[in-house]
Amino acid sequence: MTQTPQSKSINKSAPAKGRLFRRLSLVTLFAVYLLIAVGGIVRSTGAGMGCPDWPKCFGRWVPPTEVSQLPPDYKAVYASQRAAKNERFVKYLNALGFTKQAQAILNDPSILVEADFNAAKTWIEYVNRLIGAVIGLLILGTFVVSITYWKRDKVITALSFLALVAVAFQGWIGSIVVSTNLLSWMISVHMLIALFIVALLIYVVFRSRKRHNTLQNLPIWQGGNATAWIVLLAMAALLVQIVLGTEVRAGIDHVAASLPRSQWIANLGTAFLVHRSYSWVIVVLQLFISYKLWQKGKQVRLYKQLSVAMLAVVLSEVLLGIIMAYGAVPAFAQPLHLVLACGIFGLMYYVFLVLRYKAAPGTVNA
Repeated sequence: MTQTPQSKSINKSAPAKGRLFRRLSLVTLFAVYLLIAVGGIVRSTGAGMGCPDWPKCFGRWVPPTEVSQLPPDYKAVYASQRAAKNERFVKYLNALGFTKQAQAILNDPSILVEADFNAAKTWIEYVNRLIGAVIGLLILGTFVVSITYWKRDKVITALSFLALVAVAFQGWIGSIVVSTNLLSWMISVHMLIALFIVALLIYVVFRSRKRHNTLQNLPIWQGGNATAWIVLLAMAALLVQIVLGTEVRAGIDHVAASLPRSQWIANLGTAFLVHRSYSWVIVVLQLFISYKLWQKGKQVRLYKQLSVAMLAVVLSEVLLGIIMAYGAVPAFAQPLHLVLACGIFGLMYYVFLVLRYKAAPGTVNA
């Protein structure tokens, strides 16, 4: 059948639009990881409450630089605003059946303790929010470009829209994190949503590559499906470890208020011991997956690349853990430790997609 000039134009424009979508999605993905790193810096510097309100900072779009720019009763003003927001949030928790968590928020007076103004911490938190706003725009752009897939692959457009909704929800959760004075389980929720956004972006990029046949043509890996489920198990175990890590970080916040840095680790208690011991489960699972990939990498280059990448990030994460445990928790190591953990999650999810895609009967592309 003879192609019309219009059909030829459509055939040429589809791959170009696909490349634009994948590039924009990847830029957004890297920006999310940047935000996770900045969030780690915010936490390690104690700047999480540098802005006591949200989305503005001390009621301004450009925050103050001196305490003289604030009213004398600024602590009471912002404590009352956060109390009002917490009361609304408690209603949602009660409606969802989380009455224990709701009552804990209402009955914890420390949640409404307002920090002294600190210009450096305020601007660290403000930069964190600016990066979050940029990511919101990138996600919006990703969704707009994904509309070109609507007739060919509605899933890509639908999941891009879901990522946009997730980012908006993440912003609201961020405001609750502030209003509850960095409540540890709220920080865990905040982190899990960030990883959900990471997974969405990785999947839509992978699906776009598959649709445009830009993935390598590889033979079927017999047994790859079983390895894929081990990867999924390792991902679930890693999520548990990340949540445990937020609890350890909350413990550090507590001891840091009264003890020198050199005594933090010794006074963290059970949470740190569980986090440290449980890390061996994660390491063993990841090393096993890396070994399996390396074996297949003798015939398929992609698997060797994935194996080396996984081994590199796992060993780097172990090294950072050792530095934190025996080096008095240096500030530089904390955000790196968090970003690498999230990087391992993203890498394992990509491996899972590759293996599941290849394990399907009749699969040719990887």
